[in-house]
Amino acid sequence: MRAIKLFALLAIPVAIASCSSIKVVADQDKNIDFSKYKTYSFLGWQNHSDENLSKEDKLILRDAFTKEFEQRGMQKVNSAGDMEISLYIVISEETAVSGYNDYVAKHGSYNYYSRGYASSNNTYSHQSKMVGTLIMNVYDRNSKDQIWQAIATKTVSENPKKRKKTTPSSIRSIMRYFPVNNK
Repeated sequence: MRAIKLFALLAIPVAIASCSSIKVVADQDKNIDFSKYKTYSFLGWQNHSDENLSKEDKLILRDAFTKEFEQRGMQKVNSAGDMEISLYIVISEETAVSGYNDYVAKHGSYNYYSRGYASSNNTYSHQSKMVGTLIMNVYDRNSKDQIWQAIATKTVSENPKKRKKTTPSSIRSIMRYFPVNNK
């Protein structure tokens, strides 16, 4: 009984963690001391990728990143920060197809002339979803070298209220990989 309780306690955090649908890949220049950076500025959206976003979505993203950097002791400046950040976003539609086959067969009696019957029902469903990929590049202003990059992919809700609620936690998930921890 005790083992079942222990298993249940361990299974709950795993189940909660598996509900997270954001996938993040990050890379950094290992030769850089990130503690030397005190200010940052946004370069803007690369290749006009923000055309897919509403003004409110852009503001939510920018505010979420600003909050995360402030929690790491960094100050936002309008231009020429120690670090310069560019964002690139791609939104695509993906379609998933699933099928289910329900096959039933019944044989007749055990003599030669009896016949059985069979029935089959195939069911297919199509689901479309919007998938967003955010690429965040961080550059050293003086050397112009890229010092950190994160690529995050997540299913995007079409409901603006839900996006407003989930975006900050998604940005938090991205920033967990940033080399400077919260203060």
